[in-house]
Amino acid sequence: MSSYFTDLAQQYIGGEWRQGTGSWDIIDFNPYDDEKLASITIATVAEVDEAYKAAAQAQRAWADTNPYARRAVFEKVLRLIEDREQEITDVIIAELGGTYLKAGFELHLAKEFLRESIQLALRPEGRIIPSPTDGKENRLYRVPVGVVGVISPFNFPFLLSLKSVAPALALGNAVVLKPHQNTPICGGTLVAKLFEDAGLPGGLLNVVVTDIAEIGDAFIEHPVPKVISFTGSDKVGRHVATVCASHFKRSILELGGNSALVVLDDADIDYAVDAAVFSRFVHQGQVCMAANRVLVDRSVEAEFTEKFVAKVRTLKSGDPRDPQTVIGPVINSSQADALAATVEQAVAEGATALVRGTTTDNLVEPSVLKGVPADSPLLRQEVFGPVVFLVPFDGEEEAVRIVNDTPYGLSGAVHTADVERGVAFAKRIDTGMFHVNDGTVHDEPLVPFGGEKSSGLGRLNGETTVDAFTTQKWISVQHGRSGFPF
Repeated sequence: MSSYFTDLAQQYIGGEWRQGTGSWDIIDFNPYDDEKLASITIATVAEVDEAYKAAAQAQRAWADTNPYARRAVFEKVLRLIEDREQEITDVIIAELGGTYLKAGFELHLAKEFLRESIQLALRPEGRIIPSPTDGKENRLYRVPVGVVGVISPFNFPFLLSLKSVAPALALGNAVVLKPHQNTPICGGTLVAKLFEDAGLPGGLLNVVVTDIAEIGDAFIEHPVPKVISFTGSDKVGRHVATVCASHFKRSILELGGNSALVVLDDADIDYAVDAAVFSRFVHQGQVCMAANRVLVDRSVEAEFTEKFVAKVRTLKSGDPRDPQTVIGPVINSSQADALAATVEQAVAEGATALVRGTTTDNLVEPSVLKGVPADSPLLRQEVFGPVVFLVPFDGEEEAVRIVNDTPYGLSGAVHTADVERGVAFAKRIDTGMFHVNDGTVHDEPLVPFGGEKSSGLGRLNGETTVDAFTTQKWISVQHGRSGFPF
């Protein structure tokens, strides 16, 4: 077992590693073999308060620090990740049940987003805006919001914590991070350790490992944070948004999806099969952008289905420590049970299981289902695991209607020999992101990432990250003398 699971099984508040003072422990398990990795005594409401106060106290001096000096911290974090890549890979595999492929994918993106954060430190620029009043100068400053609360998920915890933590810090804010209970190391204290070792001053990044059963809404209600960045389910996201709004806080919500990969009648079938299999089964399908539904034009349905099923049958399930494994465990038993119930429900509704994988503990093998009734709620909800629905359609109009017939609008893809046909199709889909002749799972540092409908509010990446974690301040200067009516 990595020493990270013993050394980092603590709270990190005000630059100090310490035990929580709650009355119970969060137990961190390996989802593949149920090995106990760590035991962390939870943080209480009092410690959440201490973390936010430490952040507020440290933030002002950090905001006044030369951005070139701030940038050096992120350069060091990047070097540390590169130096410790194998150790971090091992932690991702153990704590998440992620495969080697998944760990490599997550670390690659994490490094790309850190490189962008290095540049973000220098990105905010002010403006001079003309005034209708003689002698007056309008200055528009871009300033940090102050303190940002970050709540990260269990599926890509290292990446998705860094994706908010790093830019928020780079832009002059302080951060309090609450990782998911299933991934407290990858999504929380490991991130804190890297920044500590890179020389980030104490108090600027705090990590509280806790549970809403202990703290309720204290993390989002606290008066210090001005922005809450949440990644997780739409059910919880709706609650976060409601609480934030009632306290006049800004919320950035990256929520679930029910993405579709669409295969038009002129698509390259072999390529579309490869894209669809990756889009559904990367990290066991525990990805918000994963293709829950694969829509296929009826004219190519038989060929696509035969090749898709054949490729799915080649995916090796098992121990994520085996480099040949493609399908590792899902995160916990409740997820495994929910996926088994989804397959049973689909079959009970009349679907045919072209592939029906078995479930052993948290290891859920792939299932491919065809003939789910068009009015089934299964086609409209997020399925967070290796279960996919094949849906035939007749022509583009029907495809557009089916793709949009969901409360979600995160990602998607379409395959066609005519790129402009694909772009025209993509424009008709109610999503924040859509890809032509590619998979549904993409994230890039400079491109706005986010969804429509129940898939979230706001965007991250590039300039949208600057908007998320800064605010604008107008300062006017009257160089002459204003006239007043009384």
